[in-house]
Amino acid sequence: MIRELIQSAYYPREISAMFKIKMSGFGGSKVKAPLDDLATKLDDSEFCYAALKKVSRSFAAVIDQLPPELRDPICIFYLVLRGLDTIEDDTSFPDEQKHPLLLEFYSKSLDPEWSIEGVGDAEDYKILLANYFRVSRSFQRLEEKYQLVIMDICKRMGEGMVEFSEKPVNSKEDYDKYCHYVAGLVGIGLSQLFTISGREDVMLSQREDLSNSMGLFLQKTNIVRDYNEDLNFGRSFWPKEIWGRYAETLDAFEKNPASPVSLACLNHMVKNALHHAKDSLEYLSAIDDPKVFRFCAIPQAMAIATLSKVYNNPEVFTGVVKIRKGLTALMMLQLNDFATAKRYFRFFSMELMNKLDRNDPNYVETKDILIEIIAVCNAKPSYRAMEIA
Repeated sequence: MIRELIQSAYYPREISAMFKIKMSGFGGSKVKAPLDDLATKLDDSEFCYAALKKVSRSFAAVIDQLPPELRDPICIFYLVLRGLDTIEDDTSFPDEQKHPLLLEFYSKSLDPEWSIEGVGDAEDYKILLANYFRVSRSFQRLEEKYQLVIMDICKRMGEGMVEFSEKPVNSKEDYDKYCHYVAGLVGIGLSQLFTISGREDVMLSQREDLSNSMGLFLQKTNIVRDYNEDLNFGRSFWPKEIWGRYAETLDAFEKNPASPVSLACLNHMVKNALHHAKDSLEYLSAIDDPKVFRFCAIPQAMAIATLSKVYNNPEVFTGVVKIRKGLTALMMLQLNDFATAKRYFRFFSMELMNKLDRNDPNYVETKDILIEIIAVCNAKPSYRAMEIA
């Protein structure tokens, strides 16, 4: 925690937020024991929540914000999709075995004995799949209405993953379609879970375009941020239609990270992600339940903060750029309503505006997008765009 305190030295509210988070047990305590040891000691439900903290502690923290009746369905939803994603991401897993498994993985949640050994590019991911029968048994204890949503989204996502395992992400249309499969469908599924739980109006799940944009905003932010990590794993998600305007090969930016051409490509990718911010705000404006709102708003605010951090930042090409832990803690404590979400979106949009380089070929378009985001943030508090769409 010392490193995080140093990073937030000039931001006293962030230091206070980190201590409040730590003292309050926000998101639960960190799981220190190895996951394979816990698999022999915990019951199925306990294992699922321990696995969630191991594979995504940040997601585990926001799940804690949910109403009790939604925690288990969304925990299992995440682990099912994490299992699917682990299979897709393992570049050492032969395609002739991978593709059939991606297509049928949705049905594995109905098999209380199924598991697979040795698949995954991280140890905790491998352990999750080796103990997948625990996820399946927990899945089968959910109400059928939740099971149907989870299986449908997993099936559609697996089909999309197979489609893109056989072709690269070339065009911007490909990029949107790939991100729809791996993240937009998550947003659509979550909206359905919110609705069938009775916590949100059916209108929320009917606007699939907005649910999809919520997922794309997060996914595209991660794809921009994770350029170097994905390159090292032999993966590529930046669309050639964008990066091909600036270089012959995608790894050219890693070789010359601070060049104006490399930064122009990076800023183009940021601009592409920012297109979804207005939809994100419109979606957030329509959420009624305060706990569901926090669950949705915290990752979205972190996304626009991350885009501000990576913009024009050559470190993206040589490592992983992250926002300060103190800033994350502050957002987790403060994001309780739409007015606060708008303040965060406005703040980071203004921060981005101040970073814009007039010599950047994407300057005008990026500025116009930011002006539109700021205009939504400055709208009257009663504004609920979804109702008049």
